[in-house]
Amino acid sequence: MSRLVVVSNRVAPIQEGEATAGGLAAGVLDALKQKGGLWFGWSGEITATSEAKPSLERSVGQITLFTVDLSRKDYDEYYRGFANDTLWPVLHYQIGLGHFEWTEFEGYRRVNELFAESLTPLVRADDLIWVHDYHLLCLADGLRARGLTNRIGLFLHTPFPAPGVFMTIPSHADLIKAMCAYDLVGFQTEIDRTAFVDYLLRHADGVASDTVGAVSAFGRLVRTGVYPIGVHVDEVRAQAETPVNRRQATRMRANLMERLILSVDRLDYSKGLRQRFAAFERFLAEYPAQHGLVTFMQIAPPSRSDIETYQRIRRELEGEAGRINGRFAEVDWVPLRYLNRSFPRNVLMPLYAEAQACLVTPLRDGMNLVAKEYVAAQDPDEPGVLILSEFAGAARELDAALLVNPYDEAGMARAMDQALSMRVEERQERHQAMMKIMRTNSLEQWRDRFEADLRAE
Repeated sequence: MSRLVVVSNRVAPIQEGEATAGGLAAGVLDALKQKGGLWFGWSGEITATSEAKPSLERSVGQITLFTVDLSRKDYDEYYRGFANDTLWPVLHYQIGLGHFEWTEFEGYRRVNELFAESLTPLVRADDLIWVHDYHLLCLADGLRARGLTNRIGLFLHTPFPAPGVFMTIPSHADLIKAMCAYDLVGFQTEIDRTAFVDYLLRHADGVASDTVGAVSAFGRLVRTGVYPIGVHVDEVRAQAETPVNRRQATRMRANLMERLILSVDRLDYSKGLRQRFAAFERFLAEYPAQHGLVTFMQIAPPSRSDIETYQRIRRELEGEAGRINGRFAEVDWVPLRYLNRSFPRNVLMPLYAEAQACLVTPLRDGMNLVAKEYVAAQDPDEPGVLILSEFAGAARELDAALLVNPYDEAGMARAMDQALSMRVEERQERHQAMMKIMRTNSLEQWRDRFEADLRAE
């Protein structure tokens, strides 16, 4: 059988015998280990001049890692600029935070071309190429220009917005045309897939095909599909139950109150952290009976710290955490714990299991695997309650969670009180319903379905 060639912005480090964090890394590594193949992406290194020739990082079993360096100009225009200052906010419906420069879009295209030029000599005629995420929307176009006729698929981990939102990017037509060089474009939810197809039909003279989910556009037939990414359910629960891991979580809980509300997010404006802090303040103001009994712990590892927007979010959250604690804290009780650092999975998974409730309330998210990991980590006899934004992709599957609108402070406050007072029978029923769906839409199913559809003619 042909090899699988995985391409992503960064290549995840592989340590033999160790679990890999992250859905993308875990899912594609399983496929690579089974069939053999290579993983290609940016090395993370910034050099004086970009070197087009890829370097061999290392091989682990049947997996070979190849990386390419970026120049400072490439990094600034491709990564900091167009990918994260233009695409990321618009894909997450944060139009007001988007910034566009044609020079940065040219840098984005240039790095996609650099990837294509570096990858082409490594690809065999029968390889299957699986490209990941918004950094590489134009990669297939570059590969086709170099004569590759391989099956090439793109999976978008982020949301894909409605056409009117996507068209606020001045280069939207160029991006869509380049995306049509892929044979299969996969999305997290039907809402995202429909938005992409709607653009093709209404704004790119696309014609719906007799094949379900396929559209003819720009002289090609592009197939689309929905592939909700999942988690290794049993692996998460095993990590949560491991005695040595539980001891660490117990120590972290030692100084907290009887009830723990937990949130874990990258420090990013799309995660709704400011709205979440405001909702928790509303909860404290409107439900004084919970004072002294509940602690809200927000874990928010730094993200893209060299971008001013993210620096500003960090300062604002630190200020809000101090203000809320100053308003409500007692000598023996600090209601809000804000941790601006990362923790390994062997600490997080048992901490999920310890929490009576988990707040996952992004303003918009492709999927959000924290929601699924929290559910998977729970003790089925005494599960906690997931409070989930209706704008997270996970809400399409986990509708047994308490679904909230992240812009509704009062509604989120009510959901926190409801979660902390919910009877165990209802908690068990909700947990069982979500676990059933998560086992059906597992990480393995996500990987196998996309790969099988990409192979299909």
